Amino acid sequence: MSNNTSNTGSNPGKVALGFDNFSINTTHWKAGKILEWAAEHKVDAVFFSDLEVYDSLDDAYLKDLKSKADDLGLFIYMGGLSVCPTSAMFNKKYGTPEEFLRLMIRIAKTLGSPVVRCVLGSRDDRKAPGGIWTPIRDTVQVLKNIRSYALDAGIKIAIENHAGDMQGWELVRLVEMAGTDYVGVTLDSGNAVWTYEDPMTNLETLAPYAVASGIRDSVVWETEKGLCCQWAAMGAGTMGMKEYMKRFAELCPGVPCFLEIISGFNYDMPYLDPEHLKLWPELKGVGLAKLIKLAKNVQPVPAVKNAWTPEYQIPQLEQSIRYCREELGLGLKA
Repeated sequence: MSNNTSNTGSNPGKVALGFDNFSINTTHWKAGKILEWAAEHKVDAVFFSDLEVYDSLDDAYLKDLKSKADDLGLFIYMGGLSVCPTSAMFNKKYGTPEEFLRLMIRIAKTLGSPVVRCVLGSRDDRKAPGGIWTPIRDTVQVLKNIRSYALDAGIKIAIENHAGDMQGWELVRLVEMAGTDYVGVTLDSGNAVWTYEDPMTNLETLAPYAVASGIRDSVVWETEKGLCCQWAAMGAGTMGMKEYMKRFAELCPGVPCFLEIISGFNYDMPYLDPEHLKLWPELKGVGLAKLIKLAKNVQPVPAVKNAWTPEYQIPQLEQSIRYCREELGLGLKA
């Protein structure tokens, strides 16, 4: 399966650098303003991961937005959230999951995005009768229902490992059940941690299917009930992102690094709680063992009071862009 979804132009082997608009969602900027900000910061691309970022969903507006991106030297990836009809995260605003996907595929084709990013749901979906396999089957059926539409449009549906819903191997099963000819993966390093996988194990598992990404660092430490995680700006965590991104470049040629910097809040991962562990009856322990090792001797990090403000989010993203460009050598632009 080819996962080469972006044009590296005269920089073969280089990883394109962009960011997900959710990184600065508290600004409430619309797509045009975000493209201007991206151009000022000399990134290569923007990932619009929700439909609310657009002023309109009409083709004329979307074509103008695509022209603006082209003029600024940027390319666009896009998507939305849940397409699982039984997930609490699914929003009926845009109709059925199939209608939502058809809408996003139309938008993606107009904007030149090779993918439509979407998700199953969150950790709460693991509580479904039958466990996570019930919403996985529901999602697979939705995807199969729009297979011909996606193939005709030449758009890959890129399912993200999202908010603690699936470990990497579970997402692989979903993709293979649906069909790799039109379904791939949005690989998220931070969300991997929430499923008791270290980012590197998750990367090695999902890389063959990766067509998009959502990348950030994390700090993880031990607690009486298990672990706690705080997502972090690139290079500010303890996940070894230099080694991670080196491996990412090797395993995911052509896949851009899209920064999704959501930092400053803490997330409990009480795997020592027997009730909580019932959500993970088939938990793969290799990633957890590596995560525990990374958490050894790490001091707890207090939550940031103003984390959900532009005053915090913008500098966190700027810091991450600088780190990726100066320390990791990412980006196609000088």
